[in-house]
Amino acid sequence: MAALQAQRLFLAPSNSSPSTSAAWPRPQPRSRRSSVATCHAALHVPSGIHATQENLSLQAKWIETLRVPASPSADVSLEKLRAIADAAADRAEMHDIIGRQRDNWNHLLLHSTNSLTLAASAMAALAPAAPTMVALKASAGVLLATAAVTMAAVNKIQPSQLAEEQRNATRLWRELEREVLAAIAHGAPTTNADVQEAMDRVLALDAAYPLPLLPGMLEKFPKAVEPTRWWPRCRPAQPKKSKSFGRRGAAAFPSGNGWTQDLEDDMRGLLRVIKAKDENEFLTVGKLVLNINRGLAVAGPALAGTAALASVFIGTGEAGTWATGAAVIGGALAASVNTVEHGGQMGMLFELLRNCAGFYRKIQEDIEANLNEPDVERREGGELFATKVALKLGRSLSDLKQFRKMASPSVRDEDIKEFAGKLF
Repeated sequence: MAALQAQRLFLAPSNSSPSTSAAWPRPQPRSRRSSVATCHAALHVPSGIHATQENLSLQAKWIETLRVPASPSADVSLEKLRAIADAAADRAEMHDIIGRQRDNWNHLLLHSTNSLTLAASAMAALAPAAPTMVALKASAGVLLATAAVTMAAVNKIQPSQLAEEQRNATRLWRELEREVLAAIAHGAPTTNADVQEAMDRVLALDAAYPLPLLPGMLEKFPKAVEPTRWWPRCRPAQPKKSKSFGRRGAAAFPSGNGWTQDLEDDMRGLLRVIKAKDENEFLTVGKLVLNINRGLAVAGPALAGTAALASVFIGTGEAGTWATGAAVIGGALAASVNTVEHGGQMGMLFELLRNCAGFYRKIQEDIEANLNEPDVERREGGELFATKVALKLGRSLSDLKQFRKMASPSVRDEDIKEFAGKLF
């Protein structure tokens, strides 16, 4: 009987019917083909042909699948992303360490300055009746002068504000590290545009939260209060033929990439509420806190310096009585002002308000970048984007629908009462 030769292998389950297949012993792979995985093979014989194992032969051809190497540019881009992730982790660690250090500065300088001022006030009060009046009033003068200089230096750098800057920077650097590592783990092809985007974010974070104290420190008493910006500015998109709905689309008209007319109206109304209420509220309160902090920063050293000058005239006749009172009261008031300013961490509060305004400014720019993109296919997925915005604002997806009516030009900014965010 002629032998049947099979050129193809068919994978067959172990419980195949013996009437239609004849299972073969597993072939032993050659030693040089150790990378080829073994498999169970079966030869399917038509039911009309009767054959036994002796008169059948199997010709197996092993085909090795060649691995296509990745392009050199993709490998280089991937290594660049890994380097950026390592740099972000290193930056986060540095900002965390420096933040702890500057928080310690705030506590140590607050207590030491108040101790100097109150000790000097006590010496000034005891000096007129003490036999060592000259020594006491000299000591009081030196301590008050030291306290005035220390207050001026501390008010210039605002340690509580420095610590808040580093805390926020630590969080943002860790966020960048997570996003870069997630992009690498996703396995999608990496391009130079991805590397450039990550590098832009690194440079923007470095500019927003500098590590050096002097020079390069952020202005602690700016003339104009602006939201903190820690993200790169969006590059203008290439003009393309518009696929947006415009204002004529029906409410339930489906669009590509998850965008609908209702969703666009929700985002436009939300954008208007954020501009009119949330960001404006934080900037207004930030200006108030800045003015209060500026006044306290001037009053503290001025009071301590006046007390130090008054201590010189202690014990000089009738003027000495007034000098003693001025030194004692001035020192007590200077300690009180210093406690309100740095114990209350007015600098930290101002930086917190400015960062919150920046948080809402970033949401605005994200919404504008998507709405201004005429091609909906190039936007971020509509449902995913709405979910991200809702999570950032502390709201549910259904809550966003209530802002749809705010997109109408008939609604004035003064009529908007509710804030967009619920987190802060």
